[in-house]
Amino acid sequence: MRVLRRGDGGPAVAEIRSTLTALGLLPPVNGVVDEFDPAMEHAVRTFQQQRGLITDGLIGPATYRALRDATYQLGGRPLAYLVSAPITGDDVATLQERLLELGYDAGRPNGVFGAQTEAALRNFQRDYGLTVDGICGPETVRALRQLSPRARGGRPVLLREQERVRRSGPRLTGKRIVIDPGHGAQDTGVSVDGVNESELMWDLARRLEGRMVATGMEALLSRGPDQCPDEAARAQFANEAGADLVLSLHSDANSSPLAQGLACFHFGTGNGATSTLGEAMAGLIQRELTKRTGLRDCGTHPKTWELLRLTRCPAVRIEIGYLSNTEDRTRLSDPAFRDVVAEGIVVAVKRLYLLGENDQPTGSFTFADVLAHELAKAE
Repeated sequence: MRVLRRGDGGPAVAEIRSTLTALGLLPPVNGVVDEFDPAMEHAVRTFQQQRGLITDGLIGPATYRALRDATYQLGGRPLAYLVSAPITGDDVATLQERLLELGYDAGRPNGVFGAQTEAALRNFQRDYGLTVDGICGPETVRALRQLSPRARGGRPVLLREQERVRRSGPRLTGKRIVIDPGHGAQDTGVSVDGVNESELMWDLARRLEGRMVATGMEALLSRGPDQCPDEAARAQFANEAGADLVLSLHSDANSSPLAQGLACFHFGTGNGATSTLGEAMAGLIQRELTKRTGLRDCGTHPKTWELLRLTRCPAVRIEIGYLSNTEDRTRLSDPAFRDVVAEGIVVAVKRLYLLGENDQPTGSFTFADVLAHELAKAE
C-alpha cells in the first residue's frame, strides 16, 4: 500500500477515518469523509503512541496493520494456528493474556497466534473438558470468560523467562545470538556527509560477532553486506535459528542537529505487556554503553516494531547516536569507538546471564574479565 499522509483523500482515507472513529479517536460525523485533515493526523499520532509505533502521523504498512488488528475483539471470529499466515489481532492478544492469567504458557502476548499459543489453548481445553481442537470458538470463549484468573496484573511471563535464563547457566558458551545490522544493500538508512548507517552498523556487527565468537557464543548475522530483508524476515530468521537473543543495530537522525545520544528499545505495548528479558537486556545495554561512551542517555522504551514483536526470544534494538549530530557522527566514524561499543554490548549480555551474581559495577567489567570468567568456568 502507498503511504497516506495529511492532504491525501479517497476511499483508503475514508476507511481509516472510519476505523479511527470506531476506536474513539475521532468524533462521529454524518456521511463519508475522505480527507486526511489535521484532526485525522492528530488521531493517527495518538493511536501510534498508544501502540508503541513510530509517531509520525503517517499511515504506512505497520500503522495500517495495527489499525486492522485493533478492530478485532475476542469472540468476534474463530482463532486457530495457521502456519502459512498466522492470525494477528487484539483478540489474539486478549486470548494470550487470558491464558497467561489462568496459568497457561501462551508466550509473550504479542497478538500473533503461533504454535505456543495453540499449545496453551489445547491444554486449557483439555483441563476444562472442552473439545480439544486448538480453535478458540464460542464454547472456548465462554469458558475463558467464566473462569477466575489465578493471577491478575503483574507480569505472568516474568518467572518463566527468568527460569529459562537460570537454566541456561551463566556461561556464554553455546548461547546463540542473532546480530541484526540495520538496513543494507540499496537501503543505506541514515546518510550524512558520506557516512552511511548501513555501513557503520555492518562494521559494528562484524566487530561484535568476533568478540562473541571469542567467548564461545554462536553469533549469526541476519543479513549479508548486500542484503536488506524486511523486519518480518529478520524475525523469522531468528526464530528458525532458535536464537537466545536478538540485537538489532541502528543509528538515528533528527531534523534538529542538536539531537544526540543512545536509546534502546524492547517489545512492549505500553499497557503492561512486555518482553521482560528484552526490557532487562535493553536496560543493561543502555547503562553499559552510556557509561563507557559518554553518549547522552535517551533511555529505554517499549515498542511494537515487527522485529521486537515477532521474535520469540528477547530482542533489543539499539539506536547508537545520531548521524545528524556532528559530535555523534564523528565518534561513530572512529573504529576505536565502535570497538568500545562492541565490547560494552558483550559485557551487557554477560550480565544478563549472570543474573546479578559475581557482578561488577557498571562500566568496570572488561572484555578481558568476560573471557577470564568463561575460561574459569570451563576448567
